[in-house]
This record gives sequence, structure tokens and C-alpha cells, in this order.
Amino acid sequence: MMLSRAAARSATGARAASSGSCYARASRSLPAVWTRGMAKDNKQQHPRFAKPPNSAAHKTSYPLASDPATTPASSPSTPVRPSAPKDPARAHAQAEAQGAATSRATERQQQQPELEPESEPIPDLSKLPDLTQGIPSTLEYETAGTTNRSSLASAEEEVASASEGGGGGGGGGGRAKGELPASAYISSSERRRQKVANWMFSLAGLSIVGGTVYLGRDWDEDDLAKHPEVPNGWGLTLWWNRVTARLSETMTYYQEPAFEKLLPDPDPSFERPYTLCISMEDMLVHSEWTREHGWRVAKRPGVDYFLHYLSQYYEIVLFTTVPFAIAEPLVRKLDPYHFIMWPLYREATKYKDGEVVKDLSYLNRDLSKVIIVDTSALHVRDQPDNAIILPKWTGDPKDTELVSLVPFLEFIHTMEYDDVRKVLKSFDGKHIPTEFARREAIARAAHNKRIEASHGKGSKGAGALSWLSSHLGLKPSNMSLMVPPGGEENPAEALAKGKMLQDIARERGIRNYLALEEMIRTNGEKWLKEEAEAQEKLQKEAMKNMQSSFSGWFVKSGEEMKPESAPTDGADKKT
Repeated sequence: MMLSRAAARSATGARAASSGSCYARASRSLPAVWTRGMAKDNKQQHPRFAKPPNSAAHKTSYPLASDPATTPASSPSTPVRPSAPKDPARAHAQAEAQGAATSRATERQQQQPELEPESEPIPDLSKLPDLTQGIPSTLEYETAGTTNRSSLASAEEEVASASEGGGGGGGGGGRAKGELPASAYISSSERRRQKVANWMFSLAGLSIVGGTVYLGRDWDEDDLAKHPEVPNGWGLTLWWNRVTARLSETMTYYQEPAFEKLLPDPDPSFERPYTLCISMEDMLVHSEWTREHGWRVAKRPGVDYFLHYLSQYYEIVLFTTVPFAIAEPLVRKLDPYHFIMWPLYREATKYKDGEVVKDLSYLNRDLSKVIIVDTSALHVRDQPDNAIILPKWTGDPKDTELVSLVPFLEFIHTMEYDDVRKVLKSFDGKHIPTEFARREAIARAAHNKRIEASHGKGSKGAGALSWLSSHLGLKPSNMSLMVPPGGEENPAEALAKGKMLQDIARERGIRNYLALEEMIRTNGEKWLKEEAEAQEKLQKEAMKNMQSSFSGWFVKSGEEMKPESAPTDGADKKT
């Protein structure tokens, strides 16, 4: 009996101990679960993604083991300590306390205002740019001052202060604790590129220094003759003078014309003593670009007559600022019969003070017999006394400005002036065709009056000719029409009939022009065909020579490959 009571007492103690341990484990585990739940609820979230307080997540609460009013009665996962039978009064008081706590929690939740979820603003699509017309420019936005520069400045100051204060414990190193240096973020390939770049910069510096030293070397005999003011010798000043002289020569190579003599030496048998240089762009042709047709080139009215007629008086030179690759096809089409004797392109011009200049001193001609017709005074600023400036032709099909110069240029050749610059100087600031027509009318009236007076006195044509010569300031030996060709009227008789010297020259020029045009109509196609065949033949010969010279590097010619012949028997006997 005593043993059974002791065994029951021990079993009851064991059950109580086990119940206490389960209750203790539950008490230890519940605070951990509650802590994780509170940490999750207290995590800061963007207000856009925050849940309203009346949601299920906010209503969920985790009971404390020490609060009997909020502890659930049972839980499948949490063991509960068994309790002894309770007193009804005590159980009623606990129920009332639990109900009061629940009501207070409900009141607190009802007093908190519910947060409505923030709605996203709907963009106004009408203000978006129309990308079908291309990407719009942001210049207006950037220049409107929309960027808040003051806020950016304050942010930069904060970053600078943070970087300065980050290494406070490190003696002002400017790097926060645990932060790697800037070199740690550079890749190995970037280091190699920087190393190669440093070597390249070093080599470039050494090359510049070595080249400068080499430029200061002594002159050879030919260079010393060109630069007598910079002698040879040792000395820093002499060395530097030679360096600057050679550098200036290098620069002038790109600024000066390609050749010192742009034209060959004049032929003494050539019967045209004057040289007429004429521009091409906006003078003989006009080019324009349109969306419908692209680039188109128009020929000025009267260009053919101008070139064909004056070719009997002048050595015509085309002097243009257009490069050879662009202008040469136009010249071939513009002048297929080569009335233009010498075409000069951009490579023959000089670059000076940012402008392209046509320097007539490189023509290898006497400037007193040279006239240039251009559309820009800047192109001829080195020799303005030799220039006739015409306005640019813009494509007017009724233009007569170019053709109106023919009588004036023909008159210069007829009178054989020693210096054309004096003649052009007398027309300075005036429209040459108009002024020349006015002067010619005055001279014609005086000439007619003189002829009438001489007829009344019975003077002959020779007297009229001598008077006209003295009136024009010319000697009879200087006139190009004193010896008439066969079939033409004697100039003295023509002057006696009231004709002026330029009238006689014009009649002769028109006859020569008409004969030339007849030859072109008769033989023009034949000439062009022969020229095309000659060019094709030259191209084939050039290609053949190039192929033979190229193959000569690898294959010997037949004569070199032919073995030496053995001596004949007769030769052996003689030896």
C-alpha cells in the first residue's frame, strides 16, 4: 500500500514536470514568433505599396505567454499546460477582462483613419512629341533652365563633404573605412591600354624633339643658295632660324600653287599676244541642287560664241577654284573642241588668309598682256588691275552680260595696247560694256564729222587714216589691220567711207568666226571620233606598259631568259 502510493506520487510529479517543460518551451518560442512578426510589420515600405491598416495583416496579433487574457485556449502546434478546475467566479472575471481588452483593441482600430491607396497619375498623351516626323531636338528644353542647378550644387556639396568626412579616422585620406582604392576598379585590359597610350605619347614627344633637332641641320648647296639670309653654322639662333625656314617651306607647299610655272613658255610663232583668263563657276556655268532633280549644271547663254569668237584674238585660259576631279568632266563637255588652251584648276590657286587666290604671277606670262574675268574680287586681289569683275550668273536664260564684253576685248586686241592695265584702269568703277558703248558713240560722231570735213576739202583716205591714228594715240605701224588679207577692203578706203577701225576688225572677226563654225559643222563629229580613238589607244598603251612593268618584277624578259648559243665549229677552228 505504501509502495503504490509512492509510485502514484512519483508518476504525478513526472507528469507535472513534463507539463511544466512543455509550457516553458511554449513560453520561449512564442516571443520569437512575435518578434519576427513585428519586424515584418515594422519594415518601411513605399507608401504606394503599403497596405491599409484595416487589412488582415494589421488585424493579426500574436499572443504573449504572460498575458492570460490574450493567450488562445488551444493551438495544434503549441502545447498548453493543463490547468486544474477553476473557480466559477474567477473564470467569469477572466472572461470579462478578456472581453474588455478585445473591445479596447477594436475601438483603437476604429479610431485610426483608413489610408486610401495612392492612385498613379495618368499621363497626358497629347503632350508627347510626334516621332513620325523625326526625333525632336532637346535644345529648347536644355536652354529653358528646367534643370534645378541649385539642388544639384547642394547635392554635389553633400557628396564632397561626405567624401572628406568619410576618411576622418584615416588621416584625411578621402576614402571610407573598408573602401577599396580607385585603382582596384580598373580592369587589366584598361591598364594595358593606358600603358600603351603612355608609350605612344612618349614616342610622339621624342619624335617631335628629334624632328625639331633635325630641321635645324645645316643647308646643302642648293638650299643655301635659296636661303642666303640664313647661313650655316653653330649656334642656337642660327639653328632656330633654319628650323623656322624649313617649317615655312613645308607650310607654303600646301598653300602655294602646285608648280612655279603654271603655263609653258610662250611660243614665238603664236599669233595671239594677249592672254584671257576666265573663271568657270557662276561665270560660264551655274550649278544648283533641288530635291526633284538633284544636281544640275546650266551653261550660260553665249558661252560658245564667246569662246569661239575670242579664240582668234586671245590665248584663252580657264582659271577655276574647283578641284580637278570635279571640273575636268565639265570642261570636256563644255569645250569639246578645245578652244580653251590651258585649263587650270584648284591645284593652281594659292591659299592666303583663309581665301583662295588666283595669283597671275605664276602664269609665266607678261602681266601687261593678261586679263582675267572673274566674279569675286577676293580671287584676284593680288592683281586687281588685271581684273574685270562681273556679277555672278544665277541661271537667267536671257543673260547677255558675258557676250557684251566681246566688243571691248576685241577693241583691245585691235588697238594692240602695250599695257592692258592702263585701259582697265580707265574703266574702274564703271560698267565696262555700257561705258565702252558710250565712248564708241562719241568717237563715231567725231569720226563722221571729220570725214565730212575732209570730203569738203578733197582729202583722201590716207589723211583720214592718219587723223584716226593720231586721234586714238596710235601709230600706223601699231595697228593690226594695216595690211588687209586677200579679198578684203583696204583700210584707208574703208575709213574714207566712214568706217572706224573697230568696224573693220569686227567684220574680219565675224568672217573668221563664220568660217570656223562651218568647219565645226562639217568636221566636228570626225574630230571628236578621232580624239576618242586616240585616247583609247593611249589608255591601252598605258595599261600594257603598266602590266609589263609589274610582271618584270617576277618574270625575266625573253632576251634575258635566252641562253647563250654554243660556238660553231668554224669558230672553234679559228680559235
